[in-house]
Amino acid sequence: MMPFQFTKHYESPAKATTAARHYAWLASHAKPLRQPALTVVGPTSLTFEYIDGRHARTQDLPRLAELLGDVHGAAWASDLHRARLDKLYEFRDLTLFKDFRSCREVALHNRLEQGFLPDTSALNAMLTLLERSTEGPAAFYKDCNLRNFLITEDGTIFSVDTDDLTLAPFGYDLAKLITTLIMTHGPIHPPDIEAALNSYNHAAARHDAQLGATSRERLGDFLSLHAVLTAPYAGRHGYRYGWLRQRQQIQGTS
Repeated sequence: MMPFQFTKHYESPAKATTAARHYAWLASHAKPLRQPALTVVGPTSLTFEYIDGRHARTQDLPRLAELLGDVHGAAWASDLHRARLDKLYEFRDLTLFKDFRSCREVALHNRLEQGFLPDTSALNAMLTLLERSTEGPAAFYKDCNLRNFLITEDGTIFSVDTDDLTLAPFGYDLAKLITTLIMTHGPIHPPDIEAALNSYNHAAARHDAQLGATSRERLGDFLSLHAVLTAPYAGRHGYRYGWLRQRQQIQGTS
């Protein structure tokens, strides 16, 4: 018999409260994004409606890219047009989103210490790329790895996991989805990445013309950042292809 609920447990009441607030914010400001119903909020747990669905696959990329563009555009129009990528943002309901840059600077320094960057020159190159990315209108980052989507038999797309939301530039979460698809299923043909980006931009621009301006070069910057930031997870959680394979894909080599 299939369960009708799923309970996620957290390390502390603060983490559970943050996840619940993020869930509520998405429900209010990112309305195109469907989430399982939140049925019980406990001191250190959240209980959700159980969704019988599969994780995203490479062939789902066009639909997911369009959905993300629509979601990010809707959130910008509803609330995020007030936000700046380099500043902590407090919403009217007191939900806090971390800025885009600071937490990723820490993570990049950690990747050097862990051996995923060869030297300080490589670290400085990534920090420069990160700084260059901290511009333009603000979207949000929800960690759109392929396992945070559930697609039901009738094709309905649900998004799960609201633990850690931050501000992010438009296109950054699309790059995370592409990165994790490559890590799990292998290379994606460049024309398919172009098509996904076009779908994303078109959907975002429906909310405001300036939101549909993510270039292929900028997406490549985001993919390069994700290649380093996700490097420690290669070989875990179904990620069969390592970060070197990703970089080869991004740079168009074999």
